[in-house]
Amino acid sequence: MWRNLALLFIGGAVGTAFGVAVGFFAYPYVFPPPEVNEQLTAEEKTNLVAKGTFVHANPSDPVHYGKGGVDVYAGTVHLAADFEVGPGPKFHVYLVPKPNIRQSSDLAGVMHVDLGRLKSFKGSQKYAIPAGLELKNYESVVIWCEQFSVLISPADLKVGS
Repeated sequence: MWRNLALLFIGGAVGTAFGVAVGFFAYPYVFPPPEVNEQLTAEEKTNLVAKGTFVHANPSDPVHYGKGGVDVYAGTVHLAADFEVGPGPKFHVYLVPKPNIRQSSDLAGVMHVDLGRLKSFKGSQKYAIPAGLELKNYESVVIWCEQFSVLISPADLKVGS
């Protein structure tokens, strides 16, 4: 009898843990944040520093993808209206001083600037750049999953485009 109760308790604990884990993973797919449409003000649109396009870094991975444009202005990073990434938990926007980021290990040991949590998986969004940052030193904008330390989508920047 004690053995059956112990098995019931262990099974319940394992089942609950599995259910919670699946829930955390599935939540962004079932309840995605609303699409945003943040437009730049006339003041923010001045002084375009660089442009880029998000790419699907690993085509064999159907979950971690990204597409769309990104513009870097003197004080703002703006993800274009055509921006889209596959949903997931705790995505952040990084400025990275390294070009050609194509896998998660490319960011190992690289200092980056975290511009904040991704507001939506699609649509136009803007992120403030900290004052005093030398933008010419940053060659990529990256969407990164902080929860699992996974590269979602990189964009190489072309200066003065």
